[in-house]
Amino acid sequence: MAKTIEQFRGIALVTHEACLDHDTGAHHPERADRLRSVLAALNAERFPELLREQAPRARAEQLIRVHDGDYVRPLLALEVPAGEHIALDPDTILSAGSVEAALRAAGGAIRGVDLVMEGKADAGFVAARPPGHHAEPAKGMGFCLFNSIAIAAHHARDRWGLKRIAVADFDVHHGNGTQAAFWDDAELFFASSHQGPFYPGTGSREERGVSGNIANVPLASGTGSIGFRKAWRDELLPALDSFAPELLLISAGFDAHRDDPLAGLLLDEADYSWITGELVALAHRHCNGRVVSLLEGGYDLDALASCVAAHVKALEQASQPL
Repeated sequence: MAKTIEQFRGIALVTHEACLDHDTGAHHPERADRLRSVLAALNAERFPELLREQAPRARAEQLIRVHDGDYVRPLLALEVPAGEHIALDPDTILSAGSVEAALRAAGGAIRGVDLVMEGKADAGFVAARPPGHHAEPAKGMGFCLFNSIAIAAHHARDRWGLKRIAVADFDVHHGNGTQAAFWDDAELFFASSHQGPFYPGTGSREERGVSGNIANVPLASGTGSIGFRKAWRDELLPALDSFAPELLLISAGFDAHRDDPLAGLLLDEADYSWITGELVALAHRHCNGRVVSLLEGGYDLDALASCVAAHVKALEQASQPL
């Protein structure tokens, strides 16, 4: 049943200024200017109807639903002196503000779920950093500390009693952490397109999960729009339709854009508008349009800003009544 004008609640933008204090050092691609460019693109003049929300901190017990306590507790206790850095691996750098930023990113994902489930927003976009989809249960990696989208999925189940929760991931890098967190859980579904072979080396078609609840389509460098849309139209969207989620979460990485320096799938803004519209339409078929999208990758600042604007505009348009 189509919504009436009175039933349209709008799209929630969840963010927090603490996410700017995650300092990865000079020349690191996952830098604070990424979030600044996103927030500038979503300013109140261009997107006056966004419901702007502050991201709370995730609590330790919410993190431990996904991550091992032996990973979480030392990280929460870590104190990095101001102006210094600690490396979890060559790519994953911590500063004095990093753990707080990661707590706000995970808490923002949880808040986005609650806003949608409470009926206060039609959909949500969580503009936060560090990203999360590479963080595995026992370790952070690939710029990521906590797997915000997996934490949000577990929160949706534990608080709201949902039994079928899906993640759609179109970041150019495979979400190995989300896949690992979902692998043995038939109530959670993970669908991903990504460049392959490529970092982090996972995401083959043969990786299917405990009950076929993992669907991967690796794409060769240079694939472009036609191959990307075919992968979703022919394989990933039908797999998500068959799963029939009660909530759809999106790992929204924009590093498959043709201008991004880290990869080579050659997508553009129109591709992100298209996949967003397709995913919201799928959510309307199965879960009253309940969608929460989380920022993942995207490292060319101009491309990132324009892609996020296209994504959020498509969220708005697809969520509005006919």
